[in-house]
Amino acid sequence: MVSQKFLDPKSDIVFKKVFGSNPELIKSFLNSVMPLPEDRLIETIEYLTPEQSPRIPSMKNTIVDVKCTDHKGRIFIVEMQMQWTESFSKRLLFGASKAYVQQIQKAEDYHSLCPVYGLGIINDTFDRNSEDWFHHYRQVNVQKPERVLEGLELIFIELPKFKPQSWEQKRIGVLWLRFLKEFKGEQLEVPAEFRSVPEISKAVELTQESSYTPLELEAYDQYLDALRTVKTIEVDSFIAGKAEGIQEIALNLLRQNLPLDVISSATGLSHSELSALKAKL
Repeated sequence: MVSQKFLDPKSDIVFKKVFGSNPELIKSFLNSVMPLPEDRLIETIEYLTPEQSPRIPSMKNTIVDVKCTDHKGRIFIVEMQMQWTESFSKRLLFGASKAYVQQIQKAEDYHSLCPVYGLGIINDTFDRNSEDWFHHYRQVNVQKPERVLEGLELIFIELPKFKPQSWEQKRIGVLWLRFLKEFKGEQLEVPAEFRSVPEISKAVELTQESSYTPLELEAYDQYLDALRTVKTIEVDSFIAGKAEGIQEIALNLLRQNLPLDVISSATGLSHSELSALKAKL
């Protein structure tokens, strides 16, 4: 098969184009990678505003997300994090908790609340003391962990540590994670097994550079440039042994006029903290 040029599906605009406007793709992905029992798989998906369509970003941040609900009312929040920050897990928990609370109106009964699942896909390694790449959190009784308090569940996937042979019982899930891990914006020959699954084959087509307009490609390049800038400044600050650490990185990014959302995602600092630093420039 002739090699083709593909964009990185982990980037903002491509992730949105693949998973943010194709219900059958996000349905296949979630059924494959989420810890859902066979008798509780997702049958239909409906996007929740404002995430129902991809957008051309003005460099919003390094986090992209898709929010949807299924035929049972369960809510799924999917976030793609390019670089790990300590605040990411709290941010995902906050988003899932907010979605859980917002289900109910004053006149409604608490029994109407449906479970909310937060899925964080991280293109980075955050747990360096374990080889596990799949991390599933839920509320359990400390003394009797088999007793689960239903409502919120969080799943984190570390893409760099993902090894296909470790989850062969869910073949399509393996292929989806390989798709996210192996497609890095390069000239590639698409593996035959990717073409054998219609949903993944369509996702592959949606990452082809030829599928994007000049404006979309410009936004894609800006996104990657911002990521490289963040990474370079982090490395330079580390090598220089800066005592200021995160604040020094933030100041360098502010001097380059990057959006506050980008800097906040890279450093973990809030907008108010960044505004205070900016006032010193």
